[in-house]
Amino acid sequence: MNNRRQFVQRLGSVAALGALGSSASLLPLNAFAQLVEQVKIYYGFPAGSSGDSVSRRVGEKMMGSAFTKNPGVVENKPGAGGRIALESLKPSPADGSVLAVSPFSALAIYPHIYSKMNYEAKDFAAVSIAAVMHHGLAVGPLVPASVKNLKDFLAWAKANPKDASYGSPGAGSTPHFIGALLGLNAGVELRHVPYRGSIPGVTDLVGGQIAAMLTPSGDFIANAKAGKLRILATSGEKRSPFLPDVATFAEQGFGELTTEEWFGFYAPAKTPAPVIAAANAAINAALKDKSVIDSLAIVGLIAQGSTAEEMARSQKHEFERWGPLVKRIGFTAES
Repeated sequence: MNNRRQFVQRLGSVAALGALGSSASLLPLNAFAQLVEQVKIYYGFPAGSSGDSVSRRVGEKMMGSAFTKNPGVVENKPGAGGRIALESLKPSPADGSVLAVSPFSALAIYPHIYSKMNYEAKDFAAVSIAAVMHHGLAVGPLVPASVKNLKDFLAWAKANPKDASYGSPGAGSTPHFIGALLGLNAGVELRHVPYRGSIPGVTDLVGGQIAAMLTPSGDFIANAKAGKLRILATSGEKRSPFLPDVATFAEQGFGELTTEEWFGFYAPAKTPAPVIAAANAAINAALKDKSVIDSLAIVGLIAQGSTAEEMARSQKHEFERWGPLVKRIGFTAES
């Protein structure tokens, strides 16, 4: 009973903070009780991947905010294309003590391909977008050095059907579907090889086990600089600021493949609005920290916050956009 009373009192403090508006920034940070002692952050892919950096860097900077006293603790739950993290978040306490970081695909695309999932969009509350990524297509040593762009790669794939494979971070992920649409639009069969996250696929790409890989472009940068792979295209509306010499899919004649995926923070459904507001404020403050911006840039991510409402609207837009595309590809969990 005491814990419940303390939680309600803290909610009142945060609600007062919101009511004060901009003048609240003039008050000492400790003028308001922090909602949670420490936040646990679930992330559905392995440590070391680009989204893991979002979880850890933002989580660290939440410390000392009106939301939480200590740095967030990240718990990696890889597998099932990121679904395990959200499955774990669903039954968690709706008090701000547990959040999850996920790409929008887990809630905007997966419902179109899995007839049975252990969660629905209504099971979660949007908190804030945290980072935007451009996906990239890269080739490794299995593909001749003469292949320098998409046209070259597609010609090579058509001439070498046994080797024409591409990896992705998971079946049903956005990169998986970018590759499927590329093959459909070009009339070239590209064999999909799903991995449990980006890192294992990039490792196989560099080792010559697969011809190409589609994944967040930041996961390629270190190996590209080392000359171990070649990035042929990126998926943004404009060229990636981290790969200005690499042409977009649209520039190379594949405008339908333009997509800028984001990682966002989610809370369990029924999390009180003041808690969402406090978490959103802490996340957006962290994303303005230069050290966070720089650390995300290293892995090819653009730090970008949002309101909870903006994140929810973007997720709805992506859900509606990808439905017809998934149907055209013809992929389901059973296929």
